[in-house]
Amino acid sequence: MSILDRIAADADELVAIRRDLHAHPEIGFEETRTSAIVAERLEAWGIEVHRGIGRTGVVGVLAGRGTSRRRIGLRADMDALPIAEATNLPYRSTRPGTMHACGHDGHTTMLLGAARYLSRTRDFDGTAVFIFQPAEEGLGGARAMLADKLFERFPCDEVYGLHNQPNGQHGRLSLRRGPAMAAADFFDIRITGRGAHAAQPNRGIDPVVVQAALVQALQTVVSRNTDPVQAAVLSITRVQAGAAYNVIPEEAHLAGTIRTFDDGVRAMVSRRLRETCAGIAATFGAEIAVEIQDVFSVLRNSDAQTAAAIAVATELFGAEKVETDPDPKMGSEDFADMLLAVPGAYAWLGQKAGAALHNAAYDFDDSIIPLGSAYLARLVERRSAAGL
Repeated sequence: MSILDRIAADADELVAIRRDLHAHPEIGFEETRTSAIVAERLEAWGIEVHRGIGRTGVVGVLAGRGTSRRRIGLRADMDALPIAEATNLPYRSTRPGTMHACGHDGHTTMLLGAARYLSRTRDFDGTAVFIFQPAEEGLGGARAMLADKLFERFPCDEVYGLHNQPNGQHGRLSLRRGPAMAAADFFDIRITGRGAHAAQPNRGIDPVVVQAALVQALQTVVSRNTDPVQAAVLSITRVQAGAAYNVIPEEAHLAGTIRTFDDGVRAMVSRRLRETCAGIAATFGAEIAVEIQDVFSVLRNSDAQTAAAIAVATELFGAEKVETDPDPKMGSEDFADMLLAVPGAYAWLGQKAGAALHNAAYDFDDSIIPLGSAYLARLVERRSAAGL
């Protein structure tokens, strides 16, 4: 029986796990129920378990039957998003305002499926390290696990991750060598003017006018300061000011994100954002404070590990189901920080068409669970062999 057939034989149980996780979503660093379920499952399958890595993360360690000292890491994210679910699914979220709108419930289940299969077969030489990460959605879960000495305590020669892709071809695995997902910075711009009666604007410094000027001026950072052949995005996603019809407020707030693939472009965009804010502040006589947070690194897939992952995917699914040069994505992923510490590769697995990621109507496609589990498990079997 093939690995796909063996894992698919347990698909009903895996789907039940996934739907239970979906019904009980937990946002970053609050995944206490989720991590407990993960730890209990791993322990039941005879896997060594370590809890509380990066606050709510879990690591499982499983030795194979061979003598190889190679250690292969597999990572899945566990956290949900602060989104009110807009589906009417029987397993929809039971927690108002919280939803698995990115499929992390599915990723966790895929890794559990791989762990169970490997614990039953032990048909590999080295050691498998199962990394269940908290707080991927911009809260620094990978960095928290690394700060807890993840790879010092659980050394890995290679590490692999996987994400579902709603707009991809069903069952097709996509991998890209080199920079594959963008770095992300989040910024907050706080404008302080001078409040006044709305009928007497000459007595104040209107932060709303300053805010409006900034929204337009900041668009030139990409369109007029960035090399046209370099990718960059600067998006303002939050505009807040005032609370009354007849009051010019004292303060206004802008927030947004910067996405880049090149460290030089990243530094330039941040610098120009600050310089633009300083110029606008001087123009209007306001005060502007800028805070820029480094949230995600550029995700760079290592050449050798990407080639290995492509070989595994081709073996399992056939060449027609493997995309080897997809476009890079302006979205970000904190698995990038693990790849800065250990070589590896991150892939996308296509699922049925439907609502996009981070959409209140999103629904994970359970039919790809066995595919993802088989891919992750086969990576351990192939890459842990002695002599690689």
